[in-house]
Amino acid sequence: MTETRVGLVGCGFMGRMHSEVYSTLEGVTLVRAVDKDPAKAEEIAKAHGGQGGTSFEDLLADASVDVIDICLPTDLHADFTIRALQGGKHVVCEKPMALTLEESDAMIAAADTAGKRLMIAHCIRFWPEYVELERIVKSGELGGLLSLNLTRYGAFPAWSSDNWLADEARSGGGALDMHVHDSDYALYLMGREPDKMVSHGTVDVRGVSQIFTTMVFGPTVVHAEGGWNLPGSAPFKMAFRAIFEGGAVLFDGGPLTIYPADGEPRTPEMTKMAAAAGGNIS
Repeated sequence: MTETRVGLVGCGFMGRMHSEVYSTLEGVTLVRAVDKDPAKAEEIAKAHGGQGGTSFEDLLADASVDVIDICLPTDLHADFTIRALQGGKHVVCEKPMALTLEESDAMIAAADTAGKRLMIAHCIRFWPEYVELERIVKSGELGGLLSLNLTRYGAFPAWSSDNWLADEARSGGGALDMHVHDSDYALYLMGREPDKMVSHGTVDVRGVSQIFTTMVFGPTVVHAEGGWNLPGSAPFKMAFRAIFEGGAVLFDGGPLTIYPADGEPRTPEMTKMAAAAGGNIS
């Protein structure tokens, strides 16, 4: 197996999460870690037998690095991603992709020009319960999908360095950072843009902190709710309810259950996600 060598940029909460995932993957080695705080970079690098530092340019110049993983605040995604692609590296970039469509288009153009891969880390596409829902939709085993309700809510994520998530100009607020999970999944699942879409949100001191979006894809209606404005003592929760012509699929944070219209409910066995395996969904 060919080894893939990764350089991590940004060693805060999400960078640490990514580094823990790399330790579980065969054929992938985290060889360098970069952060403005040298202690954070050294801590992660040491745990993986790699090299820590503060210079992105030094990382970019390292010919042994195949992939650069961008775990920086959202307002820095476009700049660092484009520089990494132009430097001949494949890129994994944390979600959300960027703050604007123009920045996102520039990132895609840079990947196309460089002939390198750009992946945005939309983890819900790979989350076991959401993968199972995709399988059921694509297989048609319950008939056509009539409606899908997607829910994701919790308290404000206070783990960001310098509290940058609270600055809507840097993070995009709850609409981009939280709601993007289910917006992306809906488009991914349906395979196209909606025929119609409407969104409404509530605003607090951090900007748009809760958002409600309804999308129409022909006969299918998708409604997504997301927000980070619950009290700090409230638990995080994600859930979905899918209604088909021939049954339903319910996931409420516990076991996913399939309810066929003409049979007994069943609960397929699912891989349990943990923090060390990428189980962060905020």
